[in-house]
Amino acid sequence: MLGQRLKLKLHQLIWTKPFQQRLQTTAAPSTLDVSEKDLSTSKPVGWDQARPYNEIPKVSLFNFILKLMPGGKYHKMQFPDILLDMRRQHGPLFRLPNLGTKENLVLNDPHHFEQVFRTEGPWPERPGMQILQYYRKEARKDFYKGTQGIVGSQGQEWANFRFTVNPVLMQPKTIRLYHQKMSDINKEFIQRIRDIRDGSTFEVPENFEEEINRWTLESVSAIALDKQLGLIKANRDNPQAKKVFDNLNIIFELLGELELKPSIWRYVSTPKFQRLLKAFDEIQEITSGYVNEAVERLEREPPNKPDHEKSLLEKLLKTNKQIAIVMAIDMLMAGVDTTTSAFTGTLICLAKNPEKQAKLREEIRRILPNKDSDFTEASMKNMPYLRACMKESLRLYPLTSGNSRIVKSDIILNGYQIPSNTQVVMLSTGLLTNEEHYPRSQEFLPERWLRTENKVASDKGCSLPLKPSSPFVYLPFGFGPRMCIGKRIVEMELELGIARLIRNFNVEFNYPTENAFKSLLINVPNIPLRYKFTDIQN
Repeated sequence: MLGQRLKLKLHQLIWTKPFQQRLQTTAAPSTLDVSEKDLSTSKPVGWDQARPYNEIPKVSLFNFILKLMPGGKYHKMQFPDILLDMRRQHGPLFRLPNLGTKENLVLNDPHHFEQVFRTEGPWPERPGMQILQYYRKEARKDFYKGTQGIVGSQGQEWANFRFTVNPVLMQPKTIRLYHQKMSDINKEFIQRIRDIRDGSTFEVPENFEEEINRWTLESVSAIALDKQLGLIKANRDNPQAKKVFDNLNIIFELLGELELKPSIWRYVSTPKFQRLLKAFDEIQEITSGYVNEAVERLEREPPNKPDHEKSLLEKLLKTNKQIAIVMAIDMLMAGVDTTTSAFTGTLICLAKNPEKQAKLREEIRRILPNKDSDFTEASMKNMPYLRACMKESLRLYPLTSGNSRIVKSDIILNGYQIPSNTQVVMLSTGLLTNEEHYPRSQEFLPERWLRTENKVASDKGCSLPLKPSSPFVYLPFGFGPRMCIGKRIVEMELELGIARLIRNFNVEFNYPTENAFKSLLINVPNIPLRYKFTDIQN
């Protein structure tokens, strides 16, 4: 009897019309002009012979919700694994419905990914983040004043924002201003490791993830807020920093659940939805406070500072204060957990592959003859193996399960008609460790990313290529105009941080690494990070 009542409630919920205002405020904006909408007026060759879209296998929303409930097959399963299970059932192309929003077409073939990306045009649309859109366009519209930021905006609105911030965030000369600050922060981090590791085992405590988070937030704040918060040493008890950490954890946990899985937040204001809005409020209040402090501080400085010495925040404030505030919030939200996860994955890979770690250390030694020397912009250009290690780590421990887009013109995939404006998810999970796409896919082989070493001898004596089957299998920072705008900043933080650490320590990890990460909105550490750090003698 209880089961029948549950089924009846589910049917009523699925077929109930959502509140009009909530749907209107969370739907993808349609701000494209005629030329942007009409990227292609002609049908692709073979369109009439392809099978119609509605014949693509479709997941039952009703059954999907039942499987997510306690006792169901998917109740304790991570979302990428759920999609992989559906792929085994329905094939490389299937439709996944959701509550109160457009269904997703899930793709599992990198050649299909390429076809989708080739349609995106100058204003790509990335679906999702509807809660963030609602928050900024409706719930806190008086604060944001129509400035949605990089993550939540679409169309002309996104293009205008990106056009404003691109010259500042994407220029190498802006990033080079932070080499010395990053060097100072990294030296503090190295000393912190020495202070907290066990005197006999040289292992750090199992909560070392918190220390990495402090390092990443300190690094991001130095760039986004033009301020070092002292989180590693001087001001460890900063209550605002603790609020940032706590609320970022809430945001990534709840955004992943409410955006990716069927949820009734689009119909009623649930406790989790309210908790998420409160977390947004906390981050907004703290960040805007720091930006206002920076504005006052910068106003007191001499007005004749040369442009090449101005910080990222100064340059954005000169352009538009509102954009500067929103960009700072976005950088904090997107730049802490992502960098922590990438850093963690790289250290695990290097710790479990000591011969690769030794090879990297030799490269770093040539750049840093002394452990406390400073990196220069020129020296960082001569570290190809470091970048190869980072790329290979992101392959084995990716930040996300894939990318998503709105298809901008009619295409044919796997013999099916895919009409323009279809919402697609390009699932990379499962492909990155598949022999079909990466030879010796389970091994940590940074050499596959080096032009001179991306082949390996086979048992038969011939050389086999290590490079991927398609460049579209692996896109950790996205693709095209909507590629991650913070790519240069993240790469700088990771390169400088990892190089400094490997130059100072031999890193070991003497514990299992199964299920090292869990999937929220991004993949985050899921095991105690009890690394062993032994000092390098010279």
